Amino acid sequence: MKKIRAAVVGYGNIGRYSVAALEAAPDFEIAGIVRRRGAENLPAELAEYKVVKDIDELEDVDVAILATPSRKVRETAEKILAKGINTVDSFDIHTEVPELRAHLGDVARGHGAVSVIAAGWDPGSDSVVRALMEALAPSGVTYTNFGPGRSMGHSVAVKAIEGVRDALSVTIPLGTGIHRRMVYVELEPGYELAAVAAAVKADPYFVNDETHVMAVESVAALNDVGHGVNMVRKGVSGKTHNQLLEFDMKINNPALTGQVLVACARAAQRLTPGCYTMIEIPVVHLLPCSVEYAVAHLV
Repeated sequence: MKKIRAAVVGYGNIGRYSVAALEAAPDFEIAGIVRRRGAENLPAELAEYKVVKDIDELEDVDVAILATPSRKVRETAEKILAKGINTVDSFDIHTEVPELRAHLGDVARGHGAVSVIAAGWDPGSDSVVRALMEALAPSGVTYTNFGPGRSMGHSVAVKAIEGVRDALSVTIPLGTGIHRRMVYVELEPGYELAAVAAAVKADPYFVNDETHVMAVESVAALNDVGHGVNMVRKGVSGKTHNQLLEFDMKINNPALTGQVLVACARAAQRLTPGCYTMIEIPVVHLLPCSVEYAVAHLV
């Protein structure tokens, strides 16, 4: 069986764990890694791979895993889809998903490619669980409670703020889908905490949540990539009330994100051109086996 050739674009936390997930997958091979510095100061674990600055330097790429900040996904996906290469990303700004899906859908169809967006764990795999819960209890309320743990998207957003050398955003669940954001920042010399805190609280990632910003000497001393989610739906099946559904997991955040990206990269090879979120993809397409095998062993 011909293996799927995947490129990883970006080599931060998600990129590293995406490479690990690809190495463990029986149906993939790594076409190469794209990073800003190319092969300069190459990490030892990448010595066996082709590491470049531009995806054009790689050969026969079937799918590109975009391990980039959410705010760079649109432009990065556009360029790669235009080459006829499928893309998968973990875009995590929930309110912007519909517009991004429409836009990248046009780009993907125009070049005979597939784009899978918002393919992390939330949005992503959690979205599938929420959809299933709603199918099982169509009337009712679902509460999604994150953490406690490190939010990668929120942390990256803070790092992009002027005056921030490093940052960690920790999500604290308060219940019923309400969260507190605890943000720890290392400041660049000459910058005041008050100005940085105001910029953090005005950012779309934080504007709807209670947010506390604190200056620390070392973010690395606090850093923990653990996270989690608890989802509860209280609802009605048909005309029967008091149906209580619950899903809970505790995870290494970037490791699970990397695994979901690889599963969706596999699914992208089985879809017709266009842009998809995870709730639109048959679950069986995420698995490295045939439909017949999955039916025989999982149904």
